[in-house]
Amino acid sequence: MERSIMKRHIRNRVIGLAAGTVAFGVISACGGAGGGGLDVADGGIRGTGSSVGPVSGFGSVFVNGVEFSTDRTVVGDDGINQESRLVVGMILRVDGEWRETGLGDAETVEYDDTLRGTMQVLSPWDVVSKTATVQILGQTVRIDSQTVVKGMTVETLDNFNDEFVRMSGWRLPNGEFRASYLGLRTQNNSDDFDSLNAVELEGNISGLTGTEFMIGSQLVNYSGATPDGLTLADLSDGNAVEVEGSLSGTTLMAQEIRPDDSRRYVQGTDDDIEFVGPVSSAYSQSTGTFTVNGITVRVTGDTEFDGLSGPADLVQRILVQVEGDFESDGSVTAEEIELREADSELEGGPAQEIDLSAGQFRVGGALVQVTPLTIITDDDEARLSLSDLALPRELEIEGIERVGSDGSIYLEALKIERDDESPDGEFELTGRISEMVNDRIQVLGVDLHISQDTDFDQISRNELQGLVDAGQRPKVEVEYEFVGTRYVIDEIELEEDDDD
Repeated sequence: MERSIMKRHIRNRVIGLAAGTVAFGVISACGGAGGGGLDVADGGIRGTGSSVGPVSGFGSVFVNGVEFSTDRTVVGDDGINQESRLVVGMILRVDGEWRETGLGDAETVEYDDTLRGTMQVLSPWDVVSKTATVQILGQTVRIDSQTVVKGMTVETLDNFNDEFVRMSGWRLPNGEFRASYLGLRTQNNSDDFDSLNAVELEGNISGLTGTEFMIGSQLVNYSGATPDGLTLADLSDGNAVEVEGSLSGTTLMAQEIRPDDSRRYVQGTDDDIEFVGPVSSAYSQSTGTFTVNGITVRVTGDTEFDGLSGPADLVQRILVQVEGDFESDGSVTAEEIELREADSELEGGPAQEIDLSAGQFRVGGALVQVTPLTIITDDDEARLSLSDLALPRELEIEGIERVGSDGSIYLEALKIERDDESPDGEFELTGRISEMVNDRIQVLGVDLHISQDTDFDQISRNELQGLVDAGQRPKVEVEYEFVGTRYVIDEIELEEDDDD
C-alpha cells in the first residue's frame, strides 16, 4: 500500500477490526486492500491519556480507530448513562490506554450533547451540495453527508420543523456548528432524553447583566444556575459557555453553567491525546502551528501525515484527526495528522464480494475498504456491521481514495449508509479520473466506458480529455450501469473541486 497506509497507525486500525461488532475475523499478512501487505503489530502500549472523537462502532466502543473495552457506563447528565444508549456519530471523550493492536481499556467514557432543543430547518437537504442548515436555540448547524442522522432522514428534514433534537458536533471558525450526529426524539428513544423541556445551549456570552445574558439570539436567565467548572464571577462578554436548563416562554432558565465543549479536550492525567475536529486556524509556516477545537497544534519534522500532502493542506474547516502529546503550555505536538474528510462518493448496490476477514467489498466495480473508523448506519437506530451489508440494498458510501502498493485504487470508507431500497442496477460515483484512453475512463479504480449515448454535462469529451492529457486528475460525477460485460457511462459531469 501507499506510505500512509503502511504506517503503524493505519495498519493497526485494520488489524483492530478483528475484535468488535464490525469484526471481520483474523486479518492475514496479505489481507490488505489492493493486494498490499499488512504488517501485524506487536501489541505494545501506544498511548495513555484521552481520546476524543465520534463513535464509529460497538464491541465495546470504537473511537478514533481504537476499540475500547468499558464497564458499559457513560458519564454524563443528558439522559445517556449506558453504552447501549450511544449511537454512532456521537462525540465521546474516553480516558484510558490504547495499544498497538487497536484495542484499548477505558477508565471513563463521557458524553455530552453540544445542543439540545427544538429544530428549525433553514435550508433543506440539497442533493447536489449534500448539505442542509438548521437552527437549534438560534445556533446555526451545518449538516453534511458525513453527519449521522437518526429518527429521520436528511431528505425529510423539513418535515420535522419544531421537533426536539440533540446534536453532537464541533464549533466552526465563524461560530456555527458542524454536526457529527443529529438525533430526533421519538417514541423509540424518548427515554434517552432528559425531561421534555430540558434544553442545552452553548456559545459566546453577550449583553451580560446581573441575572441575564444572551447567547446568539437566545436570552438566558442564570439567577438560579449552579456553576460547574467555573464561578459566576468568571462570566463575561465573549466567554464561551454551555448552559443547561428549561424554557420558560422564550427565556432559557439556566440550571447549570459550565465551560463549553472545549473542556472535553483539556489534558487529563497523562500527556497523550487523540482528537478529531475541523481546523479553525490554518497552518502558519511562521509559527509551525494550527488550531483545532481551541488547541494549538505544533507540526514538526517528525509529524506524519495521512491523506494530506503536508502542513499546507491544513486549511480552515477540513476535518482532521490529531495524535500527539500535550506540552506544558497546553499545546499539542502532533505525531500524526490524518484527514477525516471524504473526497470521494459511491452510490448503488448490492454489496458484492464481501470479504469479512479483509474488511472489503465491491459496489459498482469499486473496491471498498472498511476500517474501525468506518461508520455503518441506516435510517433506523440499529447498530450495523459489515455482515449486515449482505442484504440486497442500495448503499451510499463516503470515503477517501487510496492507492495500493500495486497501483490499484480503492475507497477507504468513512461512512456507509444502508438504504431501504432494493438495488436498481444504476450506480453513481464521484472521484478523480486516473486514466482516459479512447472510450475508457477510470475513476476510483473502475473502468467506465463511453458509448454513443453518453451525456457529457457542462464539459465536452475533448475538453475532459485535454485536462487528463495535461496531467490533471479532474474530479467528476459519473452515472453508469452494467451493460453486457462492462460498465457504461450514462452521464458524466465535471465536479466542482473544493480543493482548488
